Amino acid sequence: MNFSDVFKSSFLNSVTEFSILDTVLALTAALLIGLFIFIVYKKTLTGVMYSSGFALTLIGLSLVTTLVIIAVTSNVVLSLGMVGALSIVRFRTAIKEPVEIVFLFWSLAVGIVVGAGMIPLAIIGSVIIGIILLLFANRKISNNPYILVLNCKEEKAEEDVLNILEKSVEHYIIKSKTINISGIEMICELRTKDATTTFVNRIHDIEDVESATLVSYNGEYMS
Repeated sequence: MNFSDVFKSSFLNSVTEFSILDTVLALTAALLIGLFIFIVYKKTLTGVMYSSGFALTLIGLSLVTTLVIIAVTSNVVLSLGMVGALSIVRFRTAIKEPVEIVFLFWSLAVGIVVGAGMIPLAIIGSVIIGIILLLFANRKISNNPYILVLNCKEEKAEEDVLNILEKSVEHYIIKSKTINISGIEMICELRTKDATTTFVNRIHDIEDVESATLVSYNGEYMS
């Protein structure tokens, strides 16, 4: 009997067995924790566009990862083949918000930990992560960042606009200023006081101010 015979006769036979009860318990735990991740995702959503498909993916990812880990830990041959199979999988869906990566890795981690049989670790870790995300997501930001786009004809109107900004906003900085035949175009980044935007109305009422546009700004894009 050589090494190959020993490997086939003893090692493989001992790792191909799995418990149906343990599998059902692991999948149930993954489902419950996945639902918790789903709830935390809804509570911490900062945008107005809710993606039900992504939220459902969080639950499915926990279940699928758990199933894969159970299979990997039950059969060494399957685990070797699974490594090669999963190496060709690519997640090509565009991530809209950076925080969505956190939820994806959270679901993957839960599936791995639950599939490995460490259900208490998955529960305790998920509760801690969920509380931290909820605490930081529910912080109220009073001085929201904005971009103000102005078009005026005369320098006097520009001075009046800056005077209003000095009194009405918490902080502002001129990002760009363009002068052409039609007048002056100026872009300012600012932070408001108590999220009030009524100062834009007063700016628009200034003589020789043709337009005043205020848009929300998060450092990456304007919306």
